[in-house]
Amino acid sequence: MALLASAGPQAGAPPPPSPHRPVLLTPLLARIAPVGGLWLDGTFGAGGYARALLAAGAARVIAVDRDPAALALADPWAGAWGDRLVRVRGNFRDLDRLAPAPLDGVVLDLGVSSMQLDTAGRGFSFLHDGPLDMRMSGEGTSAADLVNNAPEGRLADILRQFGEERAARRIARAILRARAEAPILTTGRLSAIVSACLPAPRAGAIHPATRTFQALRIAVNGELADLARGLAAAERALAPGGWLAVVSFHSLEDRIVKRFLAGAAGTAGRGSRHAPAAAAPAPAAATFRPVVPGGIVADAAERAANPRARSARLRLARRTAAPARPAAAPAATLGLPPLAATEGE
Repeated sequence: MALLASAGPQAGAPPPPSPHRPVLLTPLLARIAPVGGLWLDGTFGAGGYARALLAAGAARVIAVDRDPAALALADPWAGAWGDRLVRVRGNFRDLDRLAPAPLDGVVLDLGVSSMQLDTAGRGFSFLHDGPLDMRMSGEGTSAADLVNNAPEGRLADILRQFGEERAARRIARAILRARAEAPILTTGRLSAIVSACLPAPRAGAIHPATRTFQALRIAVNGELADLARGLAAAERALAPGGWLAVVSFHSLEDRIVKRFLAGAAGTAGRGSRHAPAAAAPAPAAATFRPVVPGGIVADAAERAANPRARSARLRLARRTAAPARPAAAPAATLGLPPLAATEGE
């Protein structure tokens, strides 16, 4: 765990505008008011949620991010909060070990941030040509490593399971043909390969490479397995009455959060092909109480002002006084795709 201390209070120096606009912040603050105590922002990014929590009255916020660039980006303004803001380089899947005391709240804004997408050198976006990287931490296997070395079957499984891409096998075959001619090292080349496999998109439809890039990013960073572990860690770390707030941006993430909370509340259904009922016994006592059934989505005004909010959903729950469950829920009960059950192992 690496701590980044603030330089000290800078009176009269308001923080600069954030390059990343947090979604669903207003409805979140309205429901958790009055804000106080110790919070952990497990996906710090540009600091939008952390600053809002501090401004609303949180005594201290532990800001966690695996991306060193995100933590460094806060250098110009972090000192204004003094020791109320503590930046930690780490992964929110370990948040119970990163927290020094029982937490009054945990907020997770999942996925990739605007600043990561807009930085061509990070390789997250098909809209900006750059090296095919996608590593949030800057360490480990990159997207280029995966695209140029994974067997066809594994590539197809990644695209299907993490991108819900129907043409997964066709795209995987095209990648293998292209890499036999020359390594695929840039986002622009990969985007062109994928686009050539698919029909031209209709007006208003997503870019043909959207699902492929999402799938590779999730695989490179182990995002779904980390989410499952992070939710279990939050259950261990939160004090009775503590808040858990999770903002997701696609069905894979939201399915995991929804099923985790249903299992923690003892309201899980009979199961499906993704979640066999027999594998998910209800807890002896509910560990969470969901606050808004179905979650919260952005209103028309926020969707118009911030396109990123259109697919976002906030799920909010409060920790009960029941002891945390001794083990994480089985992968199948959370709707984790099969590959995600072994991510990071």
